[in-house]
Amino acid sequence: MRWPASLRGRLIATACLAVCLAIAVAGAAVWVLLDRLVRGQVDAQLDAQIATVAAALERSPRGEWRLVRPVEGPPFDRRGRGWYWEVRSGDDTPLRSASLGDGHVDVEDGREGGPRDRPRPAESTGPRGEALWARLRRVGPGGPVVVATAPVEAIHGPLRTALATVSLTLLAVAAALVAAILVQVGLGLRPLRRLEGALADVRAGRRDRVPADQPTELRALAGELNALLRENAETLARARMHVANLAHGLKTPLATLSLALAEPGRDPDGRLGREIDGMDRRVRHHLRRARAAALAGPVRTRTPLGPPVADLADAVRRLFAGKGIAVETAVPDGLALLVEREDLDEMLGNLVENACRWCRTRVSVGAESDGREVVIRVDDDGPGLDPAAREAVLRPGLRLDESQPGSGFGLPITRELADLYGGSLALGAAPAGGLRVVLALPAAAADQNWK
Repeated sequence: MRWPASLRGRLIATACLAVCLAIAVAGAAVWVLLDRLVRGQVDAQLDAQIATVAAALERSPRGEWRLVRPVEGPPFDRRGRGWYWEVRSGDDTPLRSASLGDGHVDVEDGREGGPRDRPRPAESTGPRGEALWARLRRVGPGGPVVVATAPVEAIHGPLRTALATVSLTLLAVAAALVAAILVQVGLGLRPLRRLEGALADVRAGRRDRVPADQPTELRALAGELNALLRENAETLARARMHVANLAHGLKTPLATLSLALAEPGRDPDGRLGREIDGMDRRVRHHLRRARAAALAGPVRTRTPLGPPVADLADAVRRLFAGKGIAVETAVPDGLALLVEREDLDEMLGNLVENACRWCRTRVSVGAESDGREVVIRVDDDGPGLDPAAREAVLRPGLRLDESQPGSGFGLPITRELADLYGGSLALGAAPAGGLRVVLALPAAAADQNWK
């Protein structure tokens, strides 16, 4: 037998097996008790008839046994019903009930060695070969044997009727117990479902820890989970600090070398400068990858989308003021993402700055949400990219136009950060003919209480 995989299934299966076993044992016990009760009633009726017949017997002067008074009474006065009695003396059967008529019963007494003064059971067959339940008793030493019989149906019939009622009652009890088990298991596992929901909220960013108010059996687990979350947050903070320190430690020497090589005569052919520039791009790229790896824990930050987009639009208008770019934004109120603000600024900055660099006169930033994720679209009216070039620009360090400033890592880093948060980055064609960049990131519920 294979047990269910869920705790709920195992608890229900175990409890139902116990209920079935208990009902079966109870049913067997009731059957035994009812069988004894019905047989006892039939035996008492047969024993009473035997006692009545034995009390009315006397031996005549000629040595024959006879009845001194009537002993017929229901149900022994109904012919052919199985309720018979007879008095047997040796091989002779001089006396019998009116219900037996001229027939007789065959009795197999397997307990000849038993007590002689008390009725004892025996197997019997009626005049038509029907099975009978018999009781017999010898009257006095050397006296006749009085036999009284009842139809087997007199035992089985009431027993079936009683068992039918008892079975229905037991089934009703079993159904009530199973219903109680389902309710009990549901109530018992409800704290686990609440804890699961709290963990989902932590992962989604709706809370920073699970509630400590748990049932006694779950308090230790909740405490360990909160301790683990706290350690992860501290580890993330340390990792970010180390990455920042490493970035500062590497970028400063590279900047110093770049300034030194810029002096006249230090790098006549520009080869060393290009190497330094390549090193700087690769350092920036791998530092961002390290920073992304440091973020590979549960996301717990809710960041509204509107303010960063508005701030970025103002910044690029000033930065590209000489180009006269019109930056349009269409971000619905209340949109929020499960993304760190710094990462959102970096991703949006890379996309919008790239769009401003290649556009002619207009850049638009729009967003919408389906409840699970927020889709941000950045369109420009520049020359755009063909499908092969769209795939190429997502490879780190590749620049399609070396005459333009940049490192070639903006779009790849944006895609890596989007992947880190479970989102995506796709390139396509904008309605104005330029490039459309579609950034999808997980949405944060607007109706939650955030910490």
